Amino acid sequence: MTSAPDYADRTFKFACDIVQFYRAIMKLPHFPFGIARQVLKAGTSIGANIEEARAPASRRDLTFKFVVALKEARETKFWLRLIRATNLAPATLSDDLLRECDELVAILTVSVRNLRG
Repeated sequence: MTSAPDYADRTFKFACDIVQFYRAIMKLPHFPFGIARQVLKAGTSIGANIEEARAPASRRDLTFKFVVALKEARETKFWLRLIRATNLAPATLSDDLLRECDELVAILTVSVRNLRG
């Protein structure tokens, strides 16, 4: 089985970075609260699902948690891209997050494929 702890620290750090990003964008004038909330929820959910995967009830449960984490990573990537494409925030605020999110999507995609056999 793929080991969730391999990703736990990385996704926790990403969640912390997302919280800091949320705090920064909420200080920007006229930033849409709905979009800020969506990126916060999706971005922190990745790590929460990986944390849950650390003690799976079964291989199926482990796979499910990784699938949910992957979906949340893809959603986070969408919101970050939208923020950049619409110039809602300076690109410098999201550059590193977007790169890390791309890497998490790639890692989780491979993990899900391996878990599904």
